[in-house]
Amino acid sequence: MKLGLKEKASYGIGAVGKDMVYMLSASYVLYYYQDVCGINAVAMGIILMAARVFDAFNDPVMGVVVAKTRTRYGKFRPWLLIGTLTNAVMLYLLFAAPVDLSGAGLVAYAAVIYILWGVTYTMMDIPYWSMIPAFTEGGKEREGLTTLARSCAGVGSAIITIITVKGVELFGGENEMKGFKYFSLCVAVLFIIFIGITCINIKEKSNIDIKTAGVKDMFKALFSNDQALAVVITIVLVNTSVYITSNLVIYFFKYDFGGEKWRDSYTLFNIFGGGIQILSMMLFFPVLRKFFTTIKVFYISFGMAILGYASLLCLTFINMSNVFLLFVPAFFIFSANGMLTVLTTIFLANTVDYGEIRNNRRDESVIFSMQTFVVKLASGVAALIASICLYIFNLSDDTEGAAVEVATSSKLGLRMTMTVVPVLGLLIAVFVFYKKYLLTEEKVMELAAQIKEKRRKEELADDN
Repeated sequence: MKLGLKEKASYGIGAVGKDMVYMLSASYVLYYYQDVCGINAVAMGIILMAARVFDAFNDPVMGVVVAKTRTRYGKFRPWLLIGTLTNAVMLYLLFAAPVDLSGAGLVAYAAVIYILWGVTYTMMDIPYWSMIPAFTEGGKEREGLTTLARSCAGVGSAIITIITVKGVELFGGENEMKGFKYFSLCVAVLFIIFIGITCINIKEKSNIDIKTAGVKDMFKALFSNDQALAVVITIVLVNTSVYITSNLVIYFFKYDFGGEKWRDSYTLFNIFGGGIQILSMMLFFPVLRKFFTTIKVFYISFGMAILGYASLLCLTFINMSNVFLLFVPAFFIFSANGMLTVLTTIFLANTVDYGEIRNNRRDESVIFSMQTFVVKLASGVAALIASICLYIFNLSDDTEGAAVEVATSSKLGLRMTMTVVPVLGLLIAVFVFYKKYLLTEEKVMELAAQIKEKRRKEELADDN
């Protein structure tokens, strides 16, 4: 039975709320604690990285828990709801640091709350993405829902990217700590509402018994599925590259592009970039998909991203007086990011079918728990690299939101870190993907047919 409009819309709405929360944390937690609260940049980077290492153990455990869950509401929705409620609370606390805390106490608070935020996000994220193979039949239906969900996730990310700085200013004026506190509260409430709609309207097509594994077996299952491993490595490299830029772009506008109205320029840049990212998911990708295979679109996206970073680096040395010139690299970078986000999820979903045929295991939760882990790992690595950049090039805190003058060498270091380093990461990702990924569209269709035949035989055996 094909998915209805209500199911598709409800699933997409959940993605909007989910990625609003993730983008607020991924792009602004370093800025909040380093530039607003005054924690040492490297210390904050270590906290973010350590939290991701902890997730290496937490994510697979959550994958096992989800896979073993059996309720009349399914195995995904209960955890989706529980994770959302607890993560919304943690999000608010993450951006509501007590004003009387400082020094070691503030570092400890940031570490504990951020780890709890990661745990609760995992609790919600794994069942959300694991639902795709569970209530789609593969092929075009799965690709269509994945594209829709990732497009909606892009909308959520774009909303946060566009409105955060102005929203913080609206709620707190020059008091950014107050502004982040109330802005995060609004995001948390919207998150609960959006995921609530998903939980009410989405139902799993079946509750098939799936053999579960321990934590060690989870990683063993990943390494036994060479296609999943290839996609996971690619996701780590792509997301690390993207998150380095997203962590540093606010510093670029504040300390390099500068000016008293840097917030306006930053917001304008993100409005354009966010709009392009959404269009790339909803329009550019479907159009390219008519003429090229998903793998070819993947390579086209990589080329666009590298071209965007190269043009951005050139512009920073040629003309820094007009924000509209930055729209040129923004077009290529945001377009590529939107399409790569959709494509990596499609490729990962395809590896679930591959694993079932190769290993006789259908590991939706296992595979997608790895996606959750590697995406958060990428954000941790990117935050650590960004924090080291801020420390080395003396882009410090305690500016009360104002634009300040910094040394030319600091600006140069910032520009190189947010352009050259991401390009290196993308080039390595292209190489890994080209060498390892084998699931062409023909192979995916073949796998879908084999699984359909397998299901038919299992049903006949049950009837007998």
